[in-house]
Amino acid sequence: MAAGVLLTGCDSVAPSLACKVDVDSPDLVEDREAAGIADCGFPVDSTAPAAALPDLALDCLGGTTSRSLAEVRGPALINFWASNCGPCRKELPVLQEFHEKYGDQVMVLGVDYLETYPGAAIDLARQSGVTYPSLADACGDLQETNLVVQGLPQFVFVDAGGEIQQSAGGVDSLDELIALVDQHVGIDVTAKAPADTAQEGAR
Repeated sequence: MAAGVLLTGCDSVAPSLACKVDVDSPDLVEDREAAGIADCGFPVDSTAPAAALPDLALDCLGGTTSRSLAEVRGPALINFWASNCGPCRKELPVLQEFHEKYGDQVMVLGVDYLETYPGAAIDLARQSGVTYPSLADACGDLQETNLVVQGLPQFVFVDAGGEIQQSAGGVDSLDELIALVDQHVGIDVTAKAPADTAQEGAR
């Protein structure tokens, strides 16, 4: 399935062909851990339908693991971002709020894309309060796959059946993101009462 996308945010410019960026040095791992950002050890349900995402190993941003987008099982929200993208900076706190409230229903995963300064990305994630993990494609290796990312920010949504839909990012509010998830993943996350609310009602 070709995944060509047209974006309304920041344009992406590929690094040079000689690109080599270390995204998992000991210092970066230490910075990620200090910021409370999760490593990319997201669970994989082998019984769930696989999505047509690139089977390309990407290092975790400041992490100790490498994962492939092909391992992602829905429901999931994948956000392509970078620290030098203004709309990305604005929407990261919204993504974190969604992760905190509804991450048990829809997994949130970042992809720090064409980011040649991974330390800046981790610092921005820390400032934004982000705790969900991000993979890193510093040199644009995904450009050699059928997933075409032409600008940032960008969402790739994966539903429970493995179907993929894309949407331009740059959301300003939690309500806007909830509506996108409902539209592209088919889940009204607000329909499920939070665990603490349900427990209070049972008392």
